[in-house]
Amino acid sequence: MDQKTDNVFAQQKPEPKPKAERAPRARNGGLIALVIISLLIGSGGLALGIITLLSAKNQPVATTSSAGYYTGGNAVEFKEDSVAGIAQKVTPAVVSILGETRTSSRSSFYGGTTSQSAGTGMIVTSDGYIITNKHVVEGVTKLSVVTDAGDTYDDVKVVGTDPLNDVAYIKINGAKDLPTVTLGDSKTIGIGQPVLAIGNALGAYQNTVTQGIISGIGRSITASDSSGSKSETLMDMIQTDAAINPGNSGGPLVNAAGEVIGINTAVSTSANGLGFAIPISATKGMLATITEGKEAARSYLGVMYINVTAEVAKEYKLPVSNGAYVYNSDRDSSAVVEDGPADKAGIKSGDIIVKVGDIEVGRAGTVSTLIGEYKAGDTVTLTIRRGDETKTINVTLGAYSKSNL
Repeated sequence: MDQKTDNVFAQQKPEPKPKAERAPRARNGGLIALVIISLLIGSGGLALGIITLLSAKNQPVATTSSAGYYTGGNAVEFKEDSVAGIAQKVTPAVVSILGETRTSSRSSFYGGTTSQSAGTGMIVTSDGYIITNKHVVEGVTKLSVVTDAGDTYDDVKVVGTDPLNDVAYIKINGAKDLPTVTLGDSKTIGIGQPVLAIGNALGAYQNTVTQGIISGIGRSITASDSSGSKSETLMDMIQTDAAINPGNSGGPLVNAAGEVIGINTAVSTSANGLGFAIPISATKGMLATITEGKEAARSYLGVMYINVTAEVAKEYKLPVSNGAYVYNSDRDSSAVVEDGPADKAGIKSGDIIVKVGDIEVGRAGTVSTLIGEYKAGDTVTLTIRRGDETKTINVTLGAYSKSNL
């Protein structure tokens, strides 16, 4: 059984999966290299093919396993003329992000090398704050932003990155009156709902628009570097069959109302119609902190847990079929971080978190994703099951730092 725990953000960590190797960095605007890895479906671990993350640069690789579906939400059909209208509404706020990385050489004679990369971002404030993927900007020494109107901005800085999610926040310094996207609510999406994906396809075709549907929710992917020494688990990914290509990383997945519901992040290149996007709601807490001029910080709860499924409920004799079971497989250690927000609020090992605010855990996201919608310092009401008793507990969320570990 795939037990998933973490003691910092209450984010799941899956059991070890086959190692995947990063592709070489695309240099001088070259083609994107693809990476062969295993795609895991369910607990059987059936190998299906090739996955790559989507910016035009040296990127981590993703493996996936199914983690359940949410069938709620209101699916709205695209009319034939509405696709063009939605694209016209959103694309002015979708930008290409160009990166340059200078690597030094041991020999002064050669002087090192320079490589270029390309990805996508979306403008979220008129003064130039942009959301993109972390792997689009990671390791880049110089950033430029090119807007849909053709304007180029070179004074661009990374202002924050999510420690456990593939999300980065960048800022065009001195910008004003820029067009912006509208952020939707990814907690309300449903399977079969039509979507558009917009991005800088292949690092060459700016603001390419493709159409599809949401074909799965709650997917789990793991990204790792070529050495296998660094990996990142991304939870609650939205699966879509809208065509997504290298260079699309950081671009918006958009619903029929023209609202951004996800950040395009990964795609299978051997199977048809397997793309993945980060739910936009998970970015909102950090975004609010940054745009308020405060130091970038990720909210955290401070528990270890297992996502409750029918299988987990049966094995641990739990009274619910959805939620987050606060549990540590190391019997000598607590599942609650000492002096962390959950500990201070009175959450105990063995509790089951069934709601964050008024949102059910599992159907609209894991605890980590739902907590990500809040800012560090916010107080959130958790509904828990403790034995036969249902309780509500108010928790003031902390700001993540390495000292929380």
